[in-house]
Amino acid sequence: MNIKTDYNHTVYASYIGYITQAVVNNFAPLLFLTFSRQFGLSLDKITLITSINFAVQLAVDLISAKFIDKIGYRVSVVLAHILSSLGLAGLAVLPGMMKNSYAGILASVVLYAVGGGLLEVMISPIVEACPTQKKEAAMSLLHSFYCWGHVGVVLVSALFFRVCGIEHWRILAALWAVIPLVNVFYFSQVPLYSITQDREPISLGKLFGNRMFRLFMVLMVCAGASEQAMSQWASAFAEAALGVPKTAGDLAGPCTFAALMGTARLLYGKFGEKLALKKAMTLCAVLCVGAYLTATLTKSPAAGFVGCGICGFSVGIFWPGTFSLAASEIKGAGTAMFAFMALAGDAGCSAGPALVGLVSGAAGDNLKTGLLAAVVFPLIILVGSLCLKKDGNDNIQ
Repeated sequence: MNIKTDYNHTVYASYIGYITQAVVNNFAPLLFLTFSRQFGLSLDKITLITSINFAVQLAVDLISAKFIDKIGYRVSVVLAHILSSLGLAGLAVLPGMMKNSYAGILASVVLYAVGGGLLEVMISPIVEACPTQKKEAAMSLLHSFYCWGHVGVVLVSALFFRVCGIEHWRILAALWAVIPLVNVFYFSQVPLYSITQDREPISLGKLFGNRMFRLFMVLMVCAGASEQAMSQWASAFAEAALGVPKTAGDLAGPCTFAALMGTARLLYGKFGEKLALKKAMTLCAVLCVGAYLTATLTKSPAAGFVGCGICGFSVGIFWPGTFSLAASEIKGAGTAMFAFMALAGDAGCSAGPALVGLVSGAAGDNLKTGLLAAVVFPLIILVGSLCLKKDGNDNIQ
């Protein structure tokens, strides 16, 4: 295969792009309690790390709807990987270089969050524009690589901490920075296609005037919140609330969560054409509510881990499923729709963990109480998916 002409290389580079985003979003949460102990950070300050990450990604989503088509896909996606690499490398060095270690952490987070925001906007339309068959399956498989990247982050990090000691976490941060750096060179060579090259995209006014699009935006907010409220706090929840050692907690908490989320997306990619997606989202919303209740109301660590894992499976379909429904219902939306859908998702990714942290802090640092509050997000998805089943014909052509 010729790397400059074969779109399969574009797809492979996109897979690595989502693995990069998984590193950006999920490495630091494994160190939350380490940051707290090493730098004397309160739970509120730890919460701000996640909030800033997704808030910056949200801002990038909003701005990119205007400038990506002007500067081009290649420049945007290469810049995304450069910033992601710099941010991860900065996490390794800036907290030690700056007088205020917390400021060093936040500066690094801002850098890789800009990269992560660009990746979220760019990767999906890049793959959607490739001349592939079965677009929905391709999209679901693409999003599953975020999950496998998450699993890899947890497994490799747990092994590294076990062998080398968690006090050497800076070395691992520098090593993770190599992945986006390598993908800079890959994306500089592969062929790229524009999602709007064959038609004029619809206007933003017409897009936002559509009832279905507004409902999809709400679903994306709650999809991101349902996923990240559990995912971002799973390691700390297992260690602090369930009372298990860190290595076991990382493996049974966030690792299981990500693996089952990826499994759900693979199953959707394989059998999606045979499933009624709106019905599947309704059922998954019910399952997600049950998973949150199981994880937070039980006193058994085993049952808590089961709830965490089931939550990962149940949220798997929310994000790519909403993307697929929007793509099928709203024709000709182009890059702008992907940007605003990513914005909504990232808003949820910021709001979900923030709600958990704030409620936990108000409840005396009780993570179970904080996670219980997050059940509101899958409940909204349940209501929204029922609305989709009743009103599915308000399309833009």
